[in-house]
Amino acid sequence: MDPGGATHVATAHSGSTAGQVGVQIHQTRRLPDFLQSVNLKYVKLGYHYLISNLLTLCFIPLIIVTLIEASQMDLYDIQQLWLHLQYNLVSVIICSAVLVFGLTVYIMTRPRPVYLVDYACYRPPDHLKAPYHRFMEHSRLTQDFDDSSLEFQRKILERSGLGEETYVPEAMHYIPPRPSMAAAREEAEQVMYGALDNLFANTHVKPKDIGILVVNCSLFNPTPSLSAMIVNKYKLRGNIRSFNLGGMGCSAGVIAADLAKDLLQIHRNTYAIVVSTENITQNWYFGNKKSMLIPNCLFRVGCSAVLLSNKSADWRRAKYKLVHVVRTHRGADDKAFRCVYQEQDDKGKTGVSLSKDLMAIAGGALKTNITTLGPIVLPISEQLLFFSSLVVKKLFNANVKPYIPDFKLAFDHFCIHAGGRAVIDELEKNLQLLPIHVEASRMTLHRFGNTSSSSIWYELAYMEAKGRIRKGNRVWQIAFGSGFKCNSAVWEALLNVKPSRNGPWEDCIDKYPVKLVS
Repeated sequence: MDPGGATHVATAHSGSTAGQVGVQIHQTRRLPDFLQSVNLKYVKLGYHYLISNLLTLCFIPLIIVTLIEASQMDLYDIQQLWLHLQYNLVSVIICSAVLVFGLTVYIMTRPRPVYLVDYACYRPPDHLKAPYHRFMEHSRLTQDFDDSSLEFQRKILERSGLGEETYVPEAMHYIPPRPSMAAAREEAEQVMYGALDNLFANTHVKPKDIGILVVNCSLFNPTPSLSAMIVNKYKLRGNIRSFNLGGMGCSAGVIAADLAKDLLQIHRNTYAIVVSTENITQNWYFGNKKSMLIPNCLFRVGCSAVLLSNKSADWRRAKYKLVHVVRTHRGADDKAFRCVYQEQDDKGKTGVSLSKDLMAIAGGALKTNITTLGPIVLPISEQLLFFSSLVVKKLFNANVKPYIPDFKLAFDHFCIHAGGRAVIDELEKNLQLLPIHVEASRMTLHRFGNTSSSSIWYELAYMEAKGRIRKGNRVWQIAFGSGFKCNSAVWEALLNVKPSRNGPWEDCIDKYPVKLVS
């Protein structure tokens, strides 16, 4: 789940009407100002990542000096060197052995590059669209919601940033709705197979070539699993390493990619597929508890399928290379653990409750994540300014505001999880981003709604459709999830990226960006 909707939860735990929500939104439900406090221990963790590559960095000056010296040698110097080596055979053998050993250790221990060959995002059929008026009319006709709850949902929809063309599953279009296990399976099959069919068609990779499969879906985990459904559908090979991640929220897409990356370090010369989705059919809330109504208004149908590879030959056609993954988990804190919580209301109806503290908790997780990420992605100049301000604050004056690095110097594009309009607004403000940097997030939220863990891929597809991704550009994907988690992935473009066929924006990119009502 996501923190975006929490900006609308002002009356979640009270009996006040939905009309009071707007009054409290800007008073209490904002991300904390990152200028106020940065914990030094997370900076140290980021520098740990930097120091872990120190050995490789130390070899670079040595190689440069050796090349310079070698370039200055003439024929006489080479003859003298050869004579010296002839009379020092033992030294030559020892040096050669050390050199071979060092190169072997380096080759065996260095991380293998992980390439993103291509990805696909599912675009539902038009008959599943849920414009505002239809959403509200269906909510009224179900007779599950009282007048206060209907008004509450109407106000959330108006302020959510969602447009008129988002999608809800087939079962929710009936009156009354028909949530069932069979309908939930049908939704899962529709979105997963739709994305995978497109991926296989675009990459010309055979299903039998897939060695690793990771599927993430928080709220729908049937038996057999979703990953087993994919294995059965595409007749994947019997020794495939398959994993099914559940209950990990909207940041699970980055977690799944990180798991696939680790597996690709172990299993050579293979492909990995990461499927990220959420299932709405059985998780629609039919009660009147305000904090549990918000997911109904924000979450929509979506799915992504990503093809990763560790094959050296794939760098020629791959779109991106995975550079960094930084994961932050705040689950040790009780408030963070319960801020997105699936439970039953007092009438026994199941839903996901969003705490009134969600935005503050999301802000703390984000601050931790970017403080760790900063030292491994920012230019040295920004790192020195950042670290110096922390040292001054620690040693001399606790009231000194730490320097907030300019992440625009580290990244060219930003994929901020499209959880809700307010969280995008706050990240734009706190990270000092420009409107174009959050355009993909806003437009994805408007066109597709909150598609959970797949939203960051719809955003990347938007930027590709706009022709903005150039060779060497760095993309920062950042997502939030229940638990509470904040996870980042950094990708580097290996070419001037063009949109794949049958992309989610293929028939509508010329309409965007649209002007949003504030």
